[in-house]
Amino acid sequence: MSIDLPGRLRAPVPGWTARADVVIVGSGIAGLTAALRLRDQVDTIAVVTKDVLAAGSTNWAQGGIAAALGEGDTPDQHEVDTLVAGAGACDLEAVRVLVGEGKEAVEELISWGANFDKEDDGTLSLGMEGGHHRHRIAHANGDATGAEIQRALIEAVEQAPEIHVFEHAMVVDLVPDAEGGVAGLTLHVVGEGDDDGVGLVLTRAVILASGGLGQVFSQTTNPAVSTADGMAVAFRAGARLRDLEFVQFHPTVMYLGPDSRGQQPLISEAVRGEGAFLVDWEGARFMQGVHELADLAPRDIVAKAIMARMLETGHPNMWLDARHLGQAEWEKRFPNILASCRSHGVDPLVDLIPVAPACHYASGGVATDLWGRSTLPGLYATGEVACSGVHGANRLASNSLLEGLVFSRRIAEVLPGELRAWSQPAEDRRPVGLAADDVRRTMQETMTGKVGVLRGATGLAEAAASLDAIPTDATDVDATAWENTNLLTVSRLLTEAAAGREETRGSHWREDFPERNDARWSGHFDAVLGVGGVAVTFSSATPTDPR
Repeated sequence: MSIDLPGRLRAPVPGWTARADVVIVGSGIAGLTAALRLRDQVDTIAVVTKDVLAAGSTNWAQGGIAAALGEGDTPDQHEVDTLVAGAGACDLEAVRVLVGEGKEAVEELISWGANFDKEDDGTLSLGMEGGHHRHRIAHANGDATGAEIQRALIEAVEQAPEIHVFEHAMVVDLVPDAEGGVAGLTLHVVGEGDDDGVGLVLTRAVILASGGLGQVFSQTTNPAVSTADGMAVAFRAGARLRDLEFVQFHPTVMYLGPDSRGQQPLISEAVRGEGAFLVDWEGARFMQGVHELADLAPRDIVAKAIMARMLETGHPNMWLDARHLGQAEWEKRFPNILASCRSHGVDPLVDLIPVAPACHYASGGVATDLWGRSTLPGLYATGEVACSGVHGANRLASNSLLEGLVFSRRIAEVLPGELRAWSQPAEDRRPVGLAADDVRRTMQETMTGKVGVLRGATGLAEAAASLDAIPTDATDVDATAWENTNLLTVSRLLTEAAAGREETRGSHWREDFPERNDARWSGHFDAVLGVGGVAVTFSSATPTDPR
């Protein structure tokens, strides 16, 4: 089946022009780390963010950042846990980079002003989360690690006048040059003065650090800005996307009822790390016997167990019992989760917390090498928008912040020495398209119902047909339509990869192919837009389970 997707977005002709040696799209841990690391190495840096600097996914990270920081812990042990969670689909060298450089990267973050929680003796307080066999999760203010990291990074950026920030700015498309690389990008800025509206920013390199695709689904832990923009603009420019079918559904997202949509409250895995456990409607602890780590099994295993029990019993959710943690522990370790639960009428001190899986993290994205380079000259990617290979088929808890930190540092190490010469935009002959403002709910319900936690051939075929039926000939141009087109693009590619992978692996669960099949499906699905159209292909790779 051929896939017809826009080659670029319908947009006004740019009304202003700017220049920056490096443009960084995104203002979370990945984007701001890259900016701070590059500020003394290139002349001009621009950071582009859709909202304000603090609005991305980093700010919402509760559990913490994983690294071999504690006594007796080693990168080798962290590597094993990461590979087990990744279900044979990780890039081994990328994982070794992640765990080997993690400690130094976290120490640099601390030097920039991030304040992590400490024990009475002054050492870092390290938590336990699912899939880990060691206490190695550094956290801040109990359950507000992301907010503390974001605060420290923003303060550092605000003290660096050489970093120009475009807030309330959405990337429309990358602009190609005659050699097939990136000459710049078009940008829509909501504001006043010369930078209002759509403009062209000429640049020598673009770093995508724009986060994930959470808004593809009806329920997600991701903020509203997570509309797959970075993946979509990279794809339209010709960069390779990889492993899109591996979407992690966090097992313990607070269930707010069947009609709840958008960003949902996350109940961090760290709560289970401190002793909370899952029960069904009869009060039975159903994770015992499922995995050696029981309630602290890797996320894909816990999410599948919850879904299986929901399907078996006909109930819309399961329950998390954290009553025995007590008031002092809740208020010290999880004050924000406590407040969030109470705001929704649940008091974890006396009530069970209703939970169900919801979209949490994209393990796939823009394919990169060990230095963050994409397949497109001049384009780099880091953080959730990227597929560095460290997560494989399922991300290990709290490796996401670490990935953004480590690989942004690596980009900053090589980029100054390989900056391309300034180039001029080439004639852009890519076909223009735009989805309408009113299609998002239909897309999200299709993806949630047919390409969610549990997938099958019939539902995936129906999803593909439904997405293909959405017109892309809208003429009313605005940011919602741009976002919807990006969501449609990535949804369709994700669905195609999920239909092609006829096995169950990590976070990809096929009811019609319930077993992992290394002989046939050890490898990666890639999506590329070329002169011949959209190509979604599979390439074999050796499984990377720990030995």
